[in-house]
Amino acid sequence: MNGTYSSICRYIPQGMNGSAIENFSCVIYNISLMNCTWQAGRDAPGDTQYFLYWQNSRDDEEMECELYIKDENGRNTGCRFQNVRIEIKKAYFLVNGSSKDSMIQFYDEYIQLYKIEKLMPPSNITVNCYEIKNDCIIQWQQPQISHSNKDKCFKYEINIKYKDNPEGKTKYTSIQEGGNSHTFQRSNTRKKYLLKMRAAGSACLVSPAWGEWSAPVEFGNEEIISSSVWILLVVAVATLLVAIITILFCKRTDCWKAAFPQIPEPKHVFRGLPDTNTELMESKITSENEEIILVADAMK
Repeated sequence: MNGTYSSICRYIPQGMNGSAIENFSCVIYNISLMNCTWQAGRDAPGDTQYFLYWQNSRDDEEMECELYIKDENGRNTGCRFQNVRIEIKKAYFLVNGSSKDSMIQFYDEYIQLYKIEKLMPPSNITVNCYEIKNDCIIQWQQPQISHSNKDKCFKYEINIKYKDNPEGKTKYTSIQEGGNSHTFQRSNTRKKYLLKMRAAGSACLVSPAWGEWSAPVEFGNEEIISSSVWILLVVAVATLLVAIITILFCKRTDCWKAAFPQIPEPKHVFRGLPDTNTELMESKITSENEEIILVADAMK
């Protein structure tokens, strides 16, 4: 009897169950740096030590980690790599362990390196606004990665807020596929804005996860108070300060009395002419009238 048979074979690593590492993960950042971390097996003996080996492609040699990350007990819990090259094929990672008490199970995994890359933000972001129009042209360059230089491989998220309320609600957001420029129409030409951007893979062998945000880029014009208004404000404030200081000084030194002296009251109230003799006054008046009459008779 002729026939075709197939079966699935699963390899069970030797060693104590629960001694292999757990929660293994790696991330590539800053173009060519990579960190891998893990946790010790939950049933691993206390003296267990782990060692990481990796192979970037089948054509490369297997290499051990050169810079381990250690916990407080000196146990290896991670590794730092430099000059990592992202290839099309999957990379192979193997973590084994050793202990005096028992055999330690190993852990291995194949990883597509481009999928674990944390993308850098777009670079050289500039914004040019037209004074007459409300349009602002945003331009940038694609994130730096080691294995692609095509703009079509990326999509970009643009986030814009008012500068005077950076923690508030986003004023404008847009997601653009490819390209290296975008037009933003300002709703208020007398405001300053803050712009941030980030990128993610849209095609090619680029990570589809959103990368790091760029540093904020400021653009736009704030409403400026005219110089004459500033001068009036300064003069008003200076005058007010001088007046306040003068009042406080005079209150402490009684300078008001020196500047505005009080008019003194007379010592004796005026009560008319001094004592006069009424009979004498009448005789004087009579004699004067007689002399006037005599002179008048003489003229006749």
